[in-house]
Amino acid sequence: MNQALLIDGASWLLLGLGGLILLIGSLGMIRLPDFWSRIHAAGMIDTMGAGLMLAGMMLQSGLTLATLKLALIGLFIFIAGPTATHAIANAAWIAGIKPHRMVKDESARLDEKVSP
Repeated sequence: MNQALLIDGASWLLLGLGGLILLIGSLGMIRLPDFWSRIHAAGMIDTMGAGLMLAGMMLQSGLTLATLKLALIGLFIFIAGPTATHAIANAAWIAGIKPHRMVKDESARLDEKVSP
């Protein structure tokens, strides 16, 4: 088989998979019941969906400067996305937003670990 055809197929597979993850995660952000579930969906969109889309674009661009730029963008998203999600979740926890189905004893036990 032709190598260009294999690269195009792999690229479109990654782009399609990334788009599917973005779609499912977006629906999760709308349909999930509480903040904690929604932030999990947003984290998956940010890291996995965008990463797969960038990988597909890197295969499409070949070995060019654009590939290097896409790789650097992917590295930044891979590091900054989970860090930002964690910072938002930590701020929400400190502000007192608790998970939807958390038992009161669990909350008290977790608050003891967080407090200085």
